[in-house]
Amino acid sequence: MGVLLIAASVFLAITLIANKNKPKPVREKVIKTVSTDTVVNGVVPIIIPANGRLLAKRRIELYAEVQGIFQKGNKLFRPGQKYKQGEALIRIDDSEYYASVQSAKSNLYNSISAIMPDLRLDFPEVYEKWQSYLNGFDLSKATPKLPEMSSDKENYFITGRNIVSNYYNVKNLEQRLSKYAIYAPFSGILTEALVTEGSLIRAGQKLGEFIDPSVYEMEVAISESYSSLLKLGEKVKLNNLDKTKTYNGVVSRVNGRVDPATQTITAYIEVEDENLREGVYLEANLNAKQEENAIEISRSLLLDNNQIFVVKDSVLGVLDVKPVYFSETNVVLKDVPNGTIILSKPIPGAYSGMLIKNYDEYNK
Repeated sequence: MGVLLIAASVFLAITLIANKNKPKPVREKVIKTVSTDTVVNGVVPIIIPANGRLLAKRRIELYAEVQGIFQKGNKLFRPGQKYKQGEALIRIDDSEYYASVQSAKSNLYNSISAIMPDLRLDFPEVYEKWQSYLNGFDLSKATPKLPEMSSDKENYFITGRNIVSNYYNVKNLEQRLSKYAIYAPFSGILTEALVTEGSLIRAGQKLGEFIDPSVYEMEVAISESYSSLLKLGEKVKLNNLDKTKTYNGVVSRVNGRVDPATQTITAYIEVEDENLREGVYLEANLNAKQEENAIEISRSLLLDNNQIFVVKDSVLGVLDVKPVYFSETNVVLKDVPNGTIILSKPIPGAYSGMLIKNYDEYNK
């Protein structure tokens, strides 16, 4: 047993000495292959993306100013119904009120007729004028304007008989009578109908909405820093969210007030297209400015401390840059010298001093 133990110890010692003198394997350096670009500064257009919902440029909300029963018209008062300019949208039963208006007009006519004998005797020079007014007075038509007063005596005489006050009372009633019918101020389409024929309409009740479907506006919020660069009449490209359709718009208005909460300013883009509908969301690309002596790269290539990787003699280095605009995917940089070789795609785990090999050279 002792001899075996000694023999095993000697063998173990010889093995340890042999392994100690064995050279360690040298790890092979890994050189990553990268894609690069050569910097060429130029003019980079800064395009501001924005989106918004279309609203009709001309739209009215219909409200009732009088009370009555909604009468049936030539067209049903329903959403999607089209009307031409001047066509009646709503007619409210005005038979009772019409009778009171006719009564007031008749009283005015009788009041003027009653003073005609006095006018013939005291004011013969104005008699013919008032006689012509009575001859043209038609109860079925709007009350004509009273003749012009030619003297103070005539004015005092007519006013003292309450002719003027009765006249304006009639005109007030006629004005209110006109509110029993609502006419289309322009050719358009009914987008909302809150009442139906035969229902009782009350004063102040909302009846619906009416729009002109030929012209729309889109409201977009732009950063205050670019508000001075937006110009009225500037053309804008619009597209739907699926980017399958494109439309041409123009900046029609720019708000003069900055939102204090978001520090944005509102711009309005006007667009015309027969295929558009109110409420559709569109994306707009506004040409804000042209940045000179700049380049545009992917945001993934910009480091946290405003630096980018550059390639010099197959070694990565860093360069300080000046970002001037960020979009969703890209960034516009300045202070990058022409001819600088930069990465075109990010490298996982990249660091300054890392050995690399250009992809184009590798393929050679």
